[in-house]
Amino acid sequence: METQTLKEAAVDFLTRVVAGDIRGAYERHIGDGFRHHNPYFAGNADALRRGMEEDEARNPGKKLDVQVALQDGNYVAVHSRLRRSSSEPDIAVVHIFRFEQGKIAEAW
Repeated sequence: METQTLKEAAVDFLTRVVAGDIRGAYERHIGDGFRHHNPYFAGNADALRRGMEEDEARNPGKKLDVQVALQDGNYVAVHSRLRRSSSEPDIAVVHIFRFEQGKIAEAW
């Protein structure tokens, strides 16, 4: 993998997920022992990945417009506008990532 800043890695992860390349995003950016804090899924990588894949199957063609990415040490926050379909308004989304050794270790 070429050298990326943590902000670039976080944005690349989200961009790949929204484009439907969920497995590729996980292979490239998710570290061993990853955990997340999405209350709709078990807190491990596999459960969240499956949920993302199911959402992609139900809602293909989403659009992500990153507004700003901020880094503080090994934490990155990404504020985006997400459009799930042309019939729905954009929604504001903030993802927070904690990195370890260049990989996403935790997500909110």
